[in-house]
Amino acid sequence: MIDTIYVEDAVAKHRRSREIIARFKNARIVECRHYGEVFNRRQQNFRLQKTRPALILARKINRRVLPIPAGYGIDGARGYYFSHMLNCLYDCRYCFLQGMFRSAHYVLFVNYEDFIADIERVCGETREDVWFFSGYDCDSLALDPVTGFVGDFVPAFAKLKNAWLELRTKSTQIRSLIGMKAHSRVVCAFSLSPQPVVATLEHRTPDLDARLEAMQRLADCGWPLGIRFDPLILIEDFERIYGEFIDTVFSRLDGSTIHSATVGTFRMPSTFAKAITRLYPEEPLYAGRFVERNGSLGYTEDTIGDMVTWTLERLGQYLPPKRIFVQAPSSKGGMTRRRERPS
Repeated sequence: MIDTIYVEDAVAKHRRSREIIARFKNARIVECRHYGEVFNRRQQNFRLQKTRPALILARKINRRVLPIPAGYGIDGARGYYFSHMLNCLYDCRYCFLQGMFRSAHYVLFVNYEDFIADIERVCGETREDVWFFSGYDCDSLALDPVTGFVGDFVPAFAKLKNAWLELRTKSTQIRSLIGMKAHSRVVCAFSLSPQPVVATLEHRTPDLDARLEAMQRLADCGWPLGIRFDPLILIEDFERIYGEFIDTVFSRLDGSTIHSATVGTFRMPSTFAKAITRLYPEEPLYAGRFVERNGSLGYTEDTIGDMVTWTLERLGQYLPPKRIFVQAPSSKGGMTRRRERPS
């Protein structure tokens, strides 16, 4: 799976670096001063690298825990996001990462202890509940057997009385969660789409049935679940396909196990969409009915309103309104972001 590992000099002796390198005994190990030397090089081909990405072990020095943008969140509580990784195992055509990053290599920041210290500091500044969102610049669980993310972060959050953690994923890598005590303030949030969307746009991801099975297993172990209907994609026969999809989801999952459901339509910074179009000029998604508004590509306001209103009505058959949240078009997936800079 990984045949080349770049290692920053500063983390070459870090315990986590040593454990990961030991796991890939046949990998070529290349030392570097800073991950940006590899990750931010010009003239890289994201599409080509995606076929065989390398792993870069690095240290995140600053900007580890950042406030979420306006219009994003679960219940209006104070919120932050953090990324222990950059890039994703999967290859979803609507994902902004392939337009934001020059490289398809995976960057793993191994200094988890510094992330946790920052999270503890933020929680110590208030008595109110604070949400922390993982899984924006990566998938929270997809590489967990390699990264050990769950084993370090979930116990850390269990010690914080006012901290909530969302693990956002499309993965079925739930072994670590199954093997530990469930925590009521750690929400396992799965991004779900109808199987036709999975098949055409969510390349390399587990299919819908596999994700639902993983969710059932987690619910049986007491983990609260999140459902992320995001992004909604305007496909032919939208109401029939999404209607059957929503019915299927709630035929498999007990609504009482669902902590929250969020709804959001496709949106992406226009500069990222243009970069992805250059990578995949044959992709029909970007020939869809999109408009550019405030630097973001998405559906018209009328179309967004129709899609969201219809979806909320269908979800209302299964969940109370207080557990359903709409993600504003200005949320992280649709706001302008700079390329990764040295940290």
